Amino acid sequence: GKALNKELAGVGLDVLCNNAGIMGTKDEATKDGCDTQMQTNHLSHFLLTAESWPLLEKAVTLRGEARVVNHSSGARNRGGDGKKPLDEKYLQKNGGNLGGDDSGWAPFSGGRWTRYQQTKLANLVFTYALRDRAAAAGSKVKALVAHPGLSSTNLQVTTTQDGGMSNGLSNRLMGWMAQSGEDGTCPLLTCVCVPDLKSGDFYGPKGLTGRAELMPAAPEEAFADEKSRKMLWEV
Repeated sequence: GKALNKELAGVGLDVLCNNAGIMGTKDEATKDGCDTQMQTNHLSHFLLTAESWPLLEKAVTLRGEARVVNHSSGARNRGGDGKKPLDEKYLQKNGGNLGGDDSGWAPFSGGRWTRYQQTKLANLVFTYALRDRAAAAGSKVKALVAHPGLSSTNLQVTTTQDGGMSNGLSNRLMGWMAQSGEDGTCPLLTCVCVPDLKSGDFYGPKGLTGRAELMPAAPEEAFADEKSRKMLWEV
């Protein structure tokens, strides 16, 4: 963060794209004590966004707009324990004590996938919380969020290597059902590049695959509710 602020101090940062992610990995703690999935997929993005905020505001001053783009997933409301509301224990220093590594009876069930679901919901909740707080402060920095649908990327490779899914399941999903990684980037690129989007907009396919579309706001806002936004910001 400090190096970035020094390098871009004069020109600002037009878009911060929070896209780093892992999926379905073991129940392990980082050196900070947090769950590895949550720290990679959300907590590091929260910190980077905070450290980059002066650069985003600088871009607003110079060019009228800046954006933070977060990357959620269809798993935000499925997988693990299903449509589980955001639980603060997954955001706290409980790494290694959040459900273990056993898979459930069905694909994408069990502790690994509950932890992943919580991280992807956290991405959505963070977007809305950031939008609300930026607007309240009079900032013109926009917060947007995307999800890629079921896309064939290296994400599934690392999950399989870590024991999160079998090679057979991965091959069936990626070979028969998934869209390309390139198609999966379209929602993210929409949030990054398309002009005149509103802060809080959420783009992704409305099914497992498909073109980038504006997701219906009401059900997403209801699931990522104000209570969750406040908890995420303060925990």
